[in-house]
Amino acid sequence: MSQATELDLQQLISMQQQASKLSIRRKYIRSPLSGGHVSRLRGRGMEIDEVRVYQAGDEVSSIDWKVTARKGITHSKVFREERERPVLVCLDYRPSMFFATQGVLKSVLATQAAALLAWHGVSQGDRLGGLIFSDDEHHEIKPTRGRKGVLKLLHACVHAKVWKHRYYQTTQHSDMFQETTTRLRHISKPGSLIYILSDFRGLNAKAMSNLGQLARHNDVVLISVLDVIEKNFPDKGVYPISDGKEHFVCYANEGMQEHVKKLVQQRMDCLKTLQIQHGMQHISLSTNDDVAEKVRSHVWFK
Repeated sequence: MSQATELDLQQLISMQQQASKLSIRRKYIRSPLSGGHVSRLRGRGMEIDEVRVYQAGDEVSSIDWKVTARKGITHSKVFREERERPVLVCLDYRPSMFFATQGVLKSVLATQAAALLAWHGVSQGDRLGGLIFSDDEHHEIKPTRGRKGVLKLLHACVHAKVWKHRYYQTTQHSDMFQETTTRLRHISKPGSLIYILSDFRGLNAKAMSNLGQLARHNDVVLISVLDVIEKNFPDKGVYPISDGKEHFVCYANEGMQEHVKKLVQQRMDCLKTLQIQHGMQHISLSTNDDVAEKVRSHVWFK
């Protein structure tokens, strides 16, 4: 099995060790569920937010006796409640993701990045779930605590039907990305952390609107996965290509170069707009990147 064109379940599981070196962390989250992270909602918890002058209604158990003795005025501790954060990993397995000229297929790279983020999430006490979509398959994984949540996601990735039939896919459902963003709006709970790994083909106005609404109550990270050739299309010439079974040649020219460059730039401009208008984070991965290093250096939260 080639790790450049196929998924290896054991490799994805072993990425837990690499994930332990990531330093992706966020101080505050928005989730209404109890759990292991600090939220902006105030109440009893493990994290002290401030100490202030005692107010009517404060519990006696919240009084900070040391500060009270030092200042001569009764002071109370105010806590930030700990909350649990659902994490959703949305993976694009449409035909355009089964392409590469260097490194690994875009779909393989996206899955490796998803595995790293999933392992890191559960190490922080998050509940891990996901959504995998292709042109003819839609699979949802309900958020689950611990290692079990990651394994459910990874098994769903490896056993997706598209890996068996991808060489016979020649068409792409133009509205599938839009439909997936609509579905994400329905299944995500407020306060979720949502990773979307895709080449973002089909990112139309409706899909952008859905993502904007998602970002109102969730943290959304857009991870675009591109092949090297999509960023720097080659000069005119004849280039060999293969779908894994048959071999062809591609006749590139300046017109094709400009067309590909324009399409990719349009998508990048849309992602930039989402980043600026809705505070989403966007990072770009190339098929020849060291995925662990790229994720480590670019994914962060305030």
